[in-house]
Amino acid sequence: MSDERPALTINQMLGLLTYAELTPQTSMPWSSNATILCIAAHEEQQALVIYKPQRGERPLWDFPRGTLCKRETAAFVVSHDLEWNLVPPTVLRDGPYGLGSVQLYIDNDEEAHLFTMQKEGGYESYLPRLAAFDVIINNADRKSGHCLKGQDGRLWAIDHGIAFHDEPKLRTVLWDLAGERLPADIVIDLEHLRVRLHGRDGALKLLDTLLSPEETKALQRRIDRLLSKGTYPEPTSERNYPWPSV
Repeated sequence: MSDERPALTINQMLGLLTYAELTPQTSMPWSSNATILCIAAHEEQQALVIYKPQRGERPLWDFPRGTLCKRETAAFVVSHDLEWNLVPPTVLRDGPYGLGSVQLYIDNDEEAHLFTMQKEGGYESYLPRLAAFDVIINNADRKSGHCLKGQDGRLWAIDHGIAFHDEPKLRTVLWDLAGERLPADIVIDLEHLRVRLHGRDGALKLLDTLLSPEETKALQRRIDRLLSKGTYPEPTSERNYPWPSV
């Protein structure tokens, strides 16, 4: 899908994801929910995308049915508002199999994941943000394999379908920073997010359509708590570790 045309801006990419015709190509292996690789084409632009239809979601006892695609989209909204750009561009829209999330496919090194990137080095600027991001969205499933190494070498975080619960659900492999102080730039970013979230400025208005009122309030509480303590939380039980870890 690569060509010589200039890369799209984030707004152009979101427009493509929103309005493109989706042509399914194949189901992605090892996915617990329906995860379909599609070609997205609109006017003269096209890209590969990951389409997760609502009807293909496996029921979970602790998350409302049919909400995983909305949570995937909410994770992008928060990441984008923070300008951390951890989550690939994602929208919620109708598709070949109904409502679902549509996310830009990241061409990645299939042998790489978070642990290998940590060992390789050079990702130190990503990890403090990703750890804080998982805390505030209450990510219940941050495995090492949910971090991709793009062909450009940067880190991308995917698979946020089970996040934003209003009860504590944090499960992550990112505990290296537990107990350490939040970097000053992350504190500033989170303070700005807190203000914008309170006023539902800009794209954050979308959260009211993606999350329940209780979940949005819980997001605000987690931000408040993290800023109040000023340090990364520490695990309290084995439940805070995902299995398998990769």
